[in-house]
Amino acid sequence: MGTLQFHVIVRGERVGIRLKDRDSAAVRSFHGLTFYPVDMNYRVSATWELADGKKTIDIPNVLGDVSAEPVAGTVVFRLDGKELRLTALGGDAAHGLFFVFNDLTAKADTYPGGRFLETDPVVNGTVVLDFNRAYNPPCAVTPYATCPLAPKENRLTVAISAGEKFDKAAHGHH
Repeated sequence: MGTLQFHVIVRGERVGIRLKDRDSAAVRSFHGLTFYPVDMNYRVSATWELADGKKTIDIPNVLGDVSAEPVAGTVVFRLDGKELRLTALGGDAAHGLFFVFNDLTAKADTYPGGRFLETDPVVNGTVVLDFNRAYNPPCAVTPYATCPLAPKENRLTVAISAGEKFDKAAHGHH
């Protein structure tokens, strides 16, 4: 309808309508995304550990729902001299993995609920994690999205100063 687009979405038992206005004030005042400078120290090779298919991970979302999702596997990598692990929340080894994580930058510079990271396919048991490509979920820009939040397994104890930043001042409603 004019500049309005309607999308039907399903979240658990709920059915919702996602409404986008291509001519909203937010769209007109949008000045682009902000990222850390690219830093190849945050592009790391990780070992892929396939799960046995029995383990699940509890993934909370911004609505307060928690869903137990099957775990495809875990990546193990080193950063700043620490061995770290992230559990894949989606995707698969053949096509690429999907992660929701947060880290110590969430206190000041990045979206507290967690950032998204996708990978290329796993090759010979190894996958590249390029944190320069970490990006904010839709709920970083609208109170109406229902994003997954970083599960406790994916809350890293290091600062990953790479990827997309979050301007808390511009998003007073979070």
